[in-house]
Amino acid sequence: MNAQQQNREFPFNPQQPVGGAIIDAQGREIPITEQMIQQACRELDQTWQPARRAS
Repeated sequence: MNAQQQNREFPFNPQQPVGGAIIDAQGREIPITEQMIQQACRELDQTWQPARRAS
């Protein structure tokens, strides 16, 4: 299968689940989407700090 065929079969959709889920406080399963992962990465990028060197 070439890349063009694959793109037709699997169009990009940031709302589509990527294969995992989280369980909320009420016990409901919430599918993890690409958008959720991107948001988490942005938050980590904003709060990341280099490790401190041991003395």
